[in-house]
Amino acid sequence: MVRSVLIILLVTFLTAFFWSCKTAIKEDDQLLDNLMQRDASQFKRILDNKDSFEVQIIYTQINRDTNNYPHFSSFYYNVDSTNYFYPASTVKLPLVLLSLEKLRELNINGLDKYTPMFHDSVYSGQLTSTNDSTSENGLASVSHYAKKIMIVSDNDAFNRLYEFVGQEQTNKKLIDKGYGMRILHRLERPLSPDQNRHTEAVRFIRNDSLIFSQPMLVNRDSIQAPSSVLKGTGYMKSDSLVEKPFDFTYKNFYSLTDQQKLLRSLLFPETVEPSLRFDLSEEDRQFVLKYMSQLPTETLFPAYKKDTAYYDAYCKFLMFGDNKTEIPSGIRIFNKVGDAYGYLIDNAYIVDFEKGVEFMLSAVINTNTDGIYNDNRYEYKTLGYPFMKNLGQLIYNYELKRKRAVPPDLSDFVFEYDH
Repeated sequence: MVRSVLIILLVTFLTAFFWSCKTAIKEDDQLLDNLMQRDASQFKRILDNKDSFEVQIIYTQINRDTNNYPHFSSFYYNVDSTNYFYPASTVKLPLVLLSLEKLRELNINGLDKYTPMFHDSVYSGQLTSTNDSTSENGLASVSHYAKKIMIVSDNDAFNRLYEFVGQEQTNKKLIDKGYGMRILHRLERPLSPDQNRHTEAVRFIRNDSLIFSQPMLVNRDSIQAPSSVLKGTGYMKSDSLVEKPFDFTYKNFYSLTDQQKLLRSLLFPETVEPSLRFDLSEEDRQFVLKYMSQLPTETLFPAYKKDTAYYDAYCKFLMFGDNKTEIPSGIRIFNKVGDAYGYLIDNAYIVDFEKGVEFMLSAVINTNTDGIYNDNRYEYKTLGYPFMKNLGQLIYNYELKRKRAVPPDLSDFVFEYDH
């Protein structure tokens, strides 16, 4: 009897020992690949088709020292910043930051992010705007456009900030800061390169007094990709299939490495080179972080809280995909997503205040598996959202078990939301 018990204990010990050896994953260049291999039931299709799906992933661990200063370790999967993907709405975050920076640089008495903003059409393809019925006072402003961008990724709000900053200054400032990106056009507006180089006239008016007037801005330089960018095998045009690759040469460009770098400059400005930072007041930075993490179900103006089309994870692809369930109260996601032409992107800083977890995770996948663009036959639901959800949960669960020498103080990322 004693011998049998000893044998059982020995077998149990050896099983546990070998299992622990098996589950220990070395944190090296293969970390992300190995983590997905361990969960092959969820990731086999991704692993087998990483190049055709154009998958790229950047996972960044954050370790705090005794002064709570963050130190970063990044792990990459299939990342190549020269491989083009359409960045969709992820370009909106830089425009929010550049708009706030421009207001600060103008330094005009009475002009701030809350000053009512008006747009005048003065060139082909432009749209006049004199109000915004979704705001509390019925008027538009940089702050209200920024809220709409950060919470539900509103396209018109992005276009209005594009008008304010201008194509030339947008690209010049981003390049000067060290971000190798191109923002060449408005979103959901089929305009020519010439029309996109011309912006609407903008006025800021407070209490019936003109605070600042900006005439149409014109970018005299033609910005484009260094070489032609052709994707896929065909595209739809006026209900007809054109059997030629789709041309992305004059489309926006924003690599995944630059996306995470820019997000880090906002979250942890003290940890990046001064040139990478945006000239924001601390109040403006806190404003962006608050609405970047606020949920539609917490938002009164616009009235997203009352709109059943919006749910907690509406713009939180990583960890939650398109799930309609509530996000646990202890978890906050500071991020910017994008989805268009079959590309699904999320660039996020994920925090669990209750568990003391924080990490950065950025990912892109192309769900246009038939290679035909503009046919709206993309595998967002069957491929894209499940991948984002599974990837976020995979890294989150890994982070839950990861040892930290110093527990992080995450109080800087606690906000009082609008609800």
